[in-house]
Amino acid sequence: MRETWGTQQAGPRVVPPAAATGESPLHALAREAGIAVRWTDAYDQPQVVGDEALRAILEALGLPCAGDGDCRESLALLAREQAVGQLPPLVTGVQHRPVELPQHSGLHGQSCRVELENGARLTLLISGDVTRAPAIPPIDVPGYHRLLVAGHILTLAIAPSRCYTVADALKESGVERGWALSAQLYSLRSDSLKPSRNVYGDGGIGHFSALGELAQLAGGYGAAALAMSPVHAMFGADPGRASPYSPSSRLFVNPLLIDPAAVLGEAAQAQVLAEGGSEMIAGHERLQREGLVDWARAGAHRMELLRRLYALFRMESTPDGGRQAAFAAFKLDGGRALRAHALYEAYSHALAARCEPGSCDWRSWGEAGSHPDTPQMRAFAQQQGGEIDFHMFLQWQAARGLAQAQKQARDNGMAIGLVADLAVGADNGGSQAWSHQQEIAAGLTVGAPPDLLAPQGQNWGLGAFSPLALRRSGYQGYLAMLRACFAQGGGLRIDHVLGLNRLWLVPQRLGAEGGAYVRYPLKDMLRLIALESWRHRSVVIGEDLGTVPPGFDRVLDESGVAGIRVLWFQRDKKTFLPPQSWSDKAIAVTTTHDLPTVAGWWAGADIAWRARLGQTDADGESEAYRARAADRQALWQRFIEQGVASGPVPAVSAEEAQAMTETAESLAQPPQSLLSCAPAVDAALEFIAAAPAPLAVVPVEDVLGLPQQPNLPGLTDPHPNWRRRLPADMPQLFSSYEARARLERLRRTRGAPPKET
Repeated sequence: MRETWGTQQAGPRVVPPAAATGESPLHALAREAGIAVRWTDAYDQPQVVGDEALRAILEALGLPCAGDGDCRESLALLAREQAVGQLPPLVTGVQHRPVELPQHSGLHGQSCRVELENGARLTLLISGDVTRAPAIPPIDVPGYHRLLVAGHILTLAIAPSRCYTVADALKESGVERGWALSAQLYSLRSDSLKPSRNVYGDGGIGHFSALGELAQLAGGYGAAALAMSPVHAMFGADPGRASPYSPSSRLFVNPLLIDPAAVLGEAAQAQVLAEGGSEMIAGHERLQREGLVDWARAGAHRMELLRRLYALFRMESTPDGGRQAAFAAFKLDGGRALRAHALYEAYSHALAARCEPGSCDWRSWGEAGSHPDTPQMRAFAQQQGGEIDFHMFLQWQAARGLAQAQKQARDNGMAIGLVADLAVGADNGGSQAWSHQQEIAAGLTVGAPPDLLAPQGQNWGLGAFSPLALRRSGYQGYLAMLRACFAQGGGLRIDHVLGLNRLWLVPQRLGAEGGAYVRYPLKDMLRLIALESWRHRSVVIGEDLGTVPPGFDRVLDESGVAGIRVLWFQRDKKTFLPPQSWSDKAIAVTTTHDLPTVAGWWAGADIAWRARLGQTDADGESEAYRARAADRQALWQRFIEQGVASGPVPAVSAEEAQAMTETAESLAQPPQSLLSCAPAVDAALEFIAAAPAPLAVVPVEDVLGLPQQPNLPGLTDPHPNWRRRLPADMPQLFSSYEARARLERLRRTRGAPPKET
């Protein structure tokens, strides 16, 4: 049978014994734990999850199930959590609506006290109708309140009915529709190298200062926002691990994105480079001239610069502007979580220095490193206090860099500013999983079942929260993650937002096809997002691409989470939809980091790559090009009907086509733009600008007409995923006539009005 998805229970239901329902104890336990034993695949065929996968997932969720007796004991455990008088540590509700408590709580007709965040106290009577869930009368004040009832004290999270939306932000700026730029932060260039003036380039990796410069440029053209690639903390001791969607922790920031010149000033950067000698300066210059980011070498180089700058900071005798005090306050505010992350980084670096393999995976650290509070870890923290302080210093500098970029965005007229990106999970061997083990479903990774695009299924190698642990902990880890990401700017994009409802979780010893859908508390999670969204005045965008369950887009709309509509997918069979028929709630985009740019799609760059790397044979390649030609014709016809194009379909020149199909080595540095595709790029930008979407988002690559995309899913080397650098440094990035003209058209059609002088 098809899995129903839109409901949420406060917890596992109390059910009759498995024998009474005809289910095996294993299947009964799986169902009560939120695992879809039966589901329908992308080919509309019914599927049943195998017992081996069910047992592995249940064990990872903390529910023993080796035999029928174990399953019955685990069912009894879940039933005890639902016994009369049991309450979770956190209950969510919606402002101005009755607040339902769990049906099993037995609180019907009792009085309770609510202590609001603002200090007010309310004495309320819980509803007495035993045929329905007990409910508290509506509470008008959103926030995290305390509920005292029947000897229990729990958190009552009252959320607004929806998130703070793009429309809310734009209305405050006096516009109805806006546009945004998106960029891969690491790709931004700051190439000036003038040692005589203490001005050095970026050393091969983009940074937060360049992000602020880009925000200034985009703001000058009336952009409302600047969406950036994830800035989650990566693995400092292994900088070659480059995918921003496979982080070590979603609670902290990647220090490799710090601008060394912004730490103590350009003179200090010049000093530490000079102290490193001519070899360090020459290496710095070589790295920044590379066409691709060399994460391993450039990351190690930047970490060395930051370490030398930290040494200067520690030697300050007269702190400039209270820097020492500000750092102390940052550490105090970060508390145990910050220290645990710094401890993870320090210990990883110590192991890496001894050339031990797997130094960044705590699961290889043995009992001594099994969690942050072992005696060995406490001893290491005492012995290496300076090193731990250094990694906390890096987090402070990263937070300062992000805050400065957001200030530049808002100071230059952006209604929203930076839009951060929340990855769907974090590496099971990383910092977050190490310091929050009780909340993570150990031994499971996030992926996707077999479908038309990936017949073998997908395993993304990312850890996930345990839905049972989320409820038991009062969503503490989830809230900490949301707050950390909302603090990064004025908006948040949630990758694979469908994961709020269910995730395909794969046991480590099985392939992607051996996973199962595990249900998450959608209603609670969306309410907490809405509450944090308003508290941070931050918009929320949900990446809802892929196989979307019927009605899920309506749930997002009602929650104020803007979905995403991509030009390539807005079609009905072979016909592309006119922009007027696009959603007025979802954002409109030409493409994403995982899809071809407009020029690349037009020229077939993605097809050329897959053919070159052996993913398609000659017949498949020819068929793909034929299908693309038909799609080009159909889209161009729609462009003409919309009035954004005229004349014949732009053709790719023989020289440009040849450049797309040469060796993988030459494709690492492709033509910087495809001039024959320029009319298609112009038309595509005007096309999505005409959509009723509150926000039209254009990647930097499309403004520049670049043919190569940042990431080609399913491929690694030799395709340079997450390594491409933009062709010019920030001051010159949009110097071409074509780029300036595209930005000017976006400003005219969707930009904020010019500031009054």
